[in-house]
Amino acid sequence: MFDTKALDEYLEALFKKKEYPSVTVCVRGPEGVVFEKGYGYADMAKTKPANPDTIYGIASMSKSMTALACAILQAEGKLDYSDPVIKYFPEFRVPGTPKEAVTLRHLAMHTAGVPPIPPLEWSIVMNSIERDSEYSRKLRASSPNKMDTIEDIIDYIANSGAYEPLGAPGEYMSYSNEAYAILSYVVDKAAGMTLEEFLDKRIFKPLGMNRSVLDLDGSEAEKMSGGNITELFEKDEDGNLYSDKNWSVLPPFRGCACVKSTANDMSKYYLMLAQGGKFEGKQIIPAEAVEILIGHEFPETPRPFYCFGLNKRTKIGRVLCEHSGGLHGVSTNGGLIKEEPGKPGYSMVALCNLGDASSEAFTWACYNMILGLPLDTKHYWAIPNGNRFSAPEMVTGTYISREGNPSYCIVTEDSDGGLKAEYHDAPYDLHYCGGTLFSARTEEDPDTQQTVMEFYIRNGKAWAVRCYTRIYQRLEE
Repeated sequence: MFDTKALDEYLEALFKKKEYPSVTVCVRGPEGVVFEKGYGYADMAKTKPANPDTIYGIASMSKSMTALACAILQAEGKLDYSDPVIKYFPEFRVPGTPKEAVTLRHLAMHTAGVPPIPPLEWSIVMNSIERDSEYSRKLRASSPNKMDTIEDIIDYIANSGAYEPLGAPGEYMSYSNEAYAILSYVVDKAAGMTLEEFLDKRIFKPLGMNRSVLDLDGSEAEKMSGGNITELFEKDEDGNLYSDKNWSVLPPFRGCACVKSTANDMSKYYLMLAQGGKFEGKQIIPAEAVEILIGHEFPETPRPFYCFGLNKRTKIGRVLCEHSGGLHGVSTNGGLIKEEPGKPGYSMVALCNLGDASSEAFTWACYNMILGLPLDTKHYWAIPNGNRFSAPEMVTGTYISREGNPSYCIVTEDSDGGLKAEYHDAPYDLHYCGGTLFSARTEEDPDTQQTVMEFYIRNGKAWAVRCYTRIYQRLEE
C-alpha cells in the first residue's frame, strides 16, 4: 500500500545530509507498524546502533500528555479547563489582570498573557550538570533562587515585576513552558496522585508503552532501558560533536519537558489520539478527552492552531496534529493524521539525540508517504507572495525575549525597501506573505524557511513580533 522502500531511501539520504548522530522513526496505522527504523548510533563510540526501541528524551512533546491528563480529568468531572488557576494556586496572578480571569484553558493554549520569561532556563542551569559556558554562567548569576519548586515559578510570574504582560487572557498566544509547569501540579491536585503516576496508570501501561516514563533525571529511564538508551549529543562553539549522559533536570517543569520514550511507544500514543482514544480495538481513554484536546472547538486550517498541547493544521483536506521538542541532546517531532469516516488515522514520530537540531523533515516525509505526496513536499504555511510590504517603517526596530538570557530580533530596512532581521545572531531576509506576516530565510538558501515572523501593530508602530511561537516585545530606545 505504501512505498516504504522509497521512504527508507529518502530518510537515509536525509540523515546523511543532516549528519546527526542518530534518528529513529516509526509510522503506525490501524494495520500496525507501517515503517520503523533507526539511523546512526546512540553513543559516541558507535557501538549501539539506534533502533525504534532506543529511549530518547522527547522534551516538549511531553506537553500533550499533561494536557491529555487534564482532559481525562475533565471528562471524569474532576476538573474543568474553564477553572481559574487560582482554584488550585490561590497565589497565582498575572499583573494587571483580575486574578480569577486566567483559566487552565489559557495555560494550555499559551494565552495567559505571559511573554517569554527565564524560569525554565534558570531551572536547568541551577539543577543540572551543565557544561560550563558564558551563557550558563550569566544565567546562574541572574537566577533569584534554584527555581526548583512550582512556588518559585508562580512567585516570579505574580510578583517579579520583570515583564510586561502581552494583553488580556486569551488575546495573544506566546509559548509558555511555565504554563505547563503549573498544569503538571494541577493534575496532581485534581487526580489525587502525581502526574507521573497518572500517566503511567492511565496512558503508558494501557497502551503498552513499556519503555516510557516521566522521569526528571533519566535514572528511571536508564533502569528500564536494558542499556538501549541514547547518549546526549551537542556541538561546542567550534562545531565539534561531544556527548554526555547529563539529562536536563528542571524539577517544576516535569510535565512540560521530562518524558523519556521511544519512537515505537510514541507512535502508539499518537495513533491512540488519531483514533479517538482507541488502540488495537480498545477504548484506552474517553473519546470525550480527545475531543477536548484537539476537537471541533479548534479551527481546521492550513495555518497551525495551538490546541491543548498540540498544533492542529490541515493538509490536502486531512487534519494533522503535532508537536516538536528540544533540550540538551534532544530534538524531536511527532504527530498524527486524524481518523475520519472512510479514512484511517496514522501516527509518525522522529526522535533525534542532537540538541538544537530539527527532526521536522523526517516526519514530513512520513506524512507525505501516508498522504500520497512527493516525499520532499514542504509543509510551509507562510508563503511569500512576491510583493513588498508597504510600511516597513512600522516594523523596524529591536524586539526582546527574556526567555533565558535576553535575546533579540532586530529588524532593519535595506536600501531597496526590503526587510531584514538579525535573529538568534543570524541574518535573515524577510519575505512578505501578506498581512503583517513574513517568512524568514537566509540569503544563501532562499528556498528554505527558517522561521516565520508576524508583527503586531498599534497606532502606526509594531509593539511586538511573534517569532514562530514566541512573542518578542519592542525594546523602546
